[in-house]
Amino acid sequence: MPFALYLLALAVFAQGTSEFMLSGLIPDLAHDLGVSVPAAGSLTSAFAVGMIVGAPLTALLGARLSRRAALFGTLTVFLLAHVAGALTTSYAVLLATRVVAALANAGFLAVALATAAALAAPGTTGRATATLLGGTTLACVAGVPGGALLGHLFGWRAAFWAVALSCVPALLAVARSVPAGAGERGGARRELRALRRPRLLAVLLLGALVNGATFCTFTYLAPLATEVTGLGAGRVPVLLALFGLGSFAGVQAAGRLSDARPLPVLAGGGAALLAGWALFALAAPSTPATLVLAFVQGGLSFAVGATLIAQALDAASGAPTLAGGCATAALNVGAACGPWAGGAAIAGGLGYRAVPGVSAGLVAAAFVVAGAALALGARTGPRAGREV
Repeated sequence: MPFALYLLALAVFAQGTSEFMLSGLIPDLAHDLGVSVPAAGSLTSAFAVGMIVGAPLTALLGARLSRRAALFGTLTVFLLAHVAGALTTSYAVLLATRVVAALANAGFLAVALATAAALAAPGTTGRATATLLGGTTLACVAGVPGGALLGHLFGWRAAFWAVALSCVPALLAVARSVPAGAGERGGARRELRALRRPRLLAVLLLGALVNGATFCTFTYLAPLATEVTGLGAGRVPVLLALFGLGSFAGVQAAGRLSDARPLPVLAGGGAALLAGWALFALAAPSTPATLVLAFVQGGLSFAVGATLIAQALDAASGAPTLAGGCATAALNVGAACGPWAGGAAIAGGLGYRAVPGVSAGLVAAAFVVAGAALALGARTGPRAGREV
């Protein structure tokens, strides 16, 4: 893999840390800014909304720029948003910086996915995508706990400064290592037309459902472990680390397998994912089962998710930038809707144990969508199949 991809993964690591680190900083944020805990929690929601809106929008706005310029610009905005967040004493300003940072993050990731596909050798798009997304999984393993530790020792602002500083080497690397004209794009109209392909739309919907299943359970993994499994609060970080390690392993496995055998990865991995979530719902009271399934489901979720992203980029070869933006938006739609579905089950009196069952339902829905897409492709004939 080109060295530039690993430098882009460093920036994705910083951005992934920023996206998830607030979960350990909310109480300190609320106390310091004089707002309620739910108000502080809305900072996470603001980031998710910014990611959903920002991915296709910023990708479209940057369609006339070289990839180097687009990556440098969005990463600079992301860095400055964290500097402003670290300095402000206003909740409203901090909320605004989270939205701006999310917009920049979404734009960067959209262009970075397209750049990864452009820089990769033929037939290695899946491996290139896995290399880039490895930054996100490492953020789950190391960045988020590290941010929480910095916040505990030096205050929540230290975590914001750390994210900003970690962007500096990536920013310099983008300026020096990413070719200015790597994979120049076509016009916006051409890219928008390419996005109407049924195969691409089906893959994006599958990505949203699978990622929704992932974040449905991941969001409530801590209370599930303490209230159902009976783990002590001190062991929850171990459980989260196991999920993160599994996700890293899954992304790496997908990088090695998804280019040569994408359908077996999606079909076999998807079936195992469905069975795993159903088993999790049944075996949640067992500590060994919970620990093992956290690792396994993290690996399967990210292996299938990374493969779907690679397939989305492949399905929209005529819209490399907007395909990356739409893939980013689809994943974040899942990341927003999955926790909502899990929360609805909890609020409905089903309890935390029902959450993995909801995840299983979302994966089952993905199989229904896949089956419908295959049936439609068979009815439209081989010519339409070649076009999509």
